[in-house]
Amino acid sequence: MTGRPSTGSTNVHRTTPQTTPTTEPAAAHPGGAGFDTDVLVVGAGPTGMLLAGDLAAAGVGVTLIERRPHERSNITRAFGVHARTLELLDARGLADELVRHGTPITGLRLFRRLSLDLSRLPSRFPFLLITPQYEVEKLLERRAVAAGVEFRYGTELTGLELSGSSVTAHTTDATGTRTTLRARYAVGADGVRSTVREAIGLPFPGVSVIRSIVLADVKLAEEPAGLLTVNGVGDAFAFVAPFGDGWYRVMGWNRDRQVADDEPVGLDEVRDIARRALGTDFGMHDARWISRFHSDERQAPSYRKGRVFLAGDAAHVHSPAGGQGMNTGLQDAANLSWKLASVVLGRAPDPEVLLDSYESERHPVGAAVLRSSGAIVRLAMASTPLRRAARSLAAAFLSAVRPASARAMGMISGIGISYDAPRGSHRLTGRRAPDLRLAEGRLYELLRGGEFVLVAPPGGEPDVPPVPGRVIRAHWTTDRRTALLVRPDGYIAWASGAGTPR
Repeated sequence: MTGRPSTGSTNVHRTTPQTTPTTEPAAAHPGGAGFDTDVLVVGAGPTGMLLAGDLAAAGVGVTLIERRPHERSNITRAFGVHARTLELLDARGLADELVRHGTPITGLRLFRRLSLDLSRLPSRFPFLLITPQYEVEKLLERRAVAAGVEFRYGTELTGLELSGSSVTAHTTDATGTRTTLRARYAVGADGVRSTVREAIGLPFPGVSVIRSIVLADVKLAEEPAGLLTVNGVGDAFAFVAPFGDGWYRVMGWNRDRQVADDEPVGLDEVRDIARRALGTDFGMHDARWISRFHSDERQAPSYRKGRVFLAGDAAHVHSPAGGQGMNTGLQDAANLSWKLASVVLGRAPDPEVLLDSYESERHPVGAAVLRSSGAIVRLAMASTPLRRAARSLAAAFLSAVRPASARAMGMISGIGISYDAPRGSHRLTGRRAPDLRLAEGRLYELLRGGEFVLVAPPGGEPDVPPVPGRVIRAHWTTDRRTALLVRPDGYIAWASGAGTPR
């Protein structure tokens, strides 16, 4: 965190922006003289759509380009939404609808010995929500369109030029028509093979962790005993998770079959891996999708170059273990969006410091996710008796020692993530704010205005540091004397007094 109050043929969709009393109309900021848009977002995955929707809701002009055509797919790699991501979606009025269509899982059992009780998470969402990525995308796209984002599907970025005052993007649509867009800022949310990252010359160092992972969406003749079934043996690992509509996601790996990504994969191979790792294939049948891929651990050394930012898989990629990929990208977007909006709207007293805080806060998180997901997949791949014994000991330790399991759940769920605070700050600064019950309503309902929220004692009006935006004032329902200034992304920017919020 910074030393401030931790503020620290093209298919076009265009609709009339929806605003609230706490936002400025998007029409007031269409890009300004000499600009086609305020912010260009590249990539219409979950990260790009959440970011674009936030910016447009704040009154920023946003154009989002996506090289794929506009079509809804029923195949997806991401399938789980963690508690912290659900909190961020709650702050946008989307979480409850997503939960209604998903399957909550309150317990995880890994490697037959490691049990994690997610119901103990200190959150309104004490579970892992099993739901396909396309359901998340559907909600985020609907919100972004309503907020006024201009979508250009079937449009590929072919070049990017930076200057001290603008970003110029060159694009080509499906008909071959070339267009130039000039924006104040650009964000690359365009995945592992990011064209934006390559255009600004940022490397993507790392290694391939595991090859020849198979994914399949299937139906099962036998229902697994647990909602999430995971195990690893000496030469294979697999997991099975329900989508809640009769389909199951299966992921597996077989040490004895390491082949290229484009090698054909059939249901017999998926069944064989499941039998090796889980002892049964549950009578898999009617696969609607099967794919093979490899998993890398990579992270860009910087998330920013001048007026261009990276978020999501364009900035970091890791193994699917823990299901943290989409979640980490969405949390990147929530961190960057309010900062970028504050700068574009002229609210930030020190724009460069605020924009730099995106990388200083999120780069360490990306590195931590690489470590945690890497540790899980390496445990799953343990091949020697010694390594498998070490895995058993680690699993037993995490199951038996509650503080250790709480830290593990906090990292995987995102609930335990916090940001560094300036020296001398209150001990709550930089921590995630829980969904406090306040006189004016739930905190995360108040955050739907996209502004800072000041939580103060009844009748108290503490002096707070200046912030790059408006402040919504709220009050405790008790005689608690702590004052909290909560950022738009749900982290505590400043605090005074004693006590821990609950």
